[in-house]
Amino acid sequence: MSSVVSQESTRRRLTPQQAETVARLADAAVEVLNEDGFDGLTVRAVAKRAGVAPATAYTYFSSKNHLVAEVFWRRLADGVPAPDPDLDPVERVAQVLRGVSMVVAGEGQLGGAVTVALLGADPDVEHLRLRVGGFIRQRLAQALDTDPADPGPVVDALEMLYAGGLVHAGMGHLTYEQTSERLVAAARLLLTDQPPLDQETR
Repeated sequence: MSSVVSQESTRRRLTPQQAETVARLADAAVEVLNEDGFDGLTVRAVAKRAGVAPATAYTYFSSKNHLVAEVFWRRLADGVPAPDPDLDPVERVAQVLRGVSMVVAGEGQLGGAVTVALLGADPDVEHLRLRVGGFIRQRLAQALDTDPADPGPVVDALEMLYAGGLVHAGMGHLTYEQTSERLVAAARLLLTDQPPLDQETR
């Protein structure tokens, strides 16, 4: 886990001891999810599994949606490196899309839980949703050598592809492996037929 990510929290900067507690809670959340499903997941159950007092767990996580969103953010930040500069732009985009779509593959019920959790309305989830979206946008912009602050319509379209694909996978319509390859195929079509990056869409 990146030292920066592991010591961050939605609510505050973490000491090493606090970061270790949050990591234990995140790992325990995945275990509880796989045993009891999203309906059976509670912050209290996760705290018990992690050997943490419930009151302590609630100082870090306001809800189970917040907890699951944090797990996803950590998987994403740790598992999707910057695109390889030696690849051509299309292959760099494919690398990013494969990375973000496979980050919860093989994680049991985590994928479906993430789909539900990221739609949560509480402020901590909203903060993480924006952080996740910003991270993915940055990686796609890096792949296409564009400014993340103003990446243009192609990155916007790729973000829409990714979001739709992950919802399908999270609902169980496709496996994450199938989703990954369909996203890459759609991106290749988009990038092959796209107008120049500085051309206005019409």
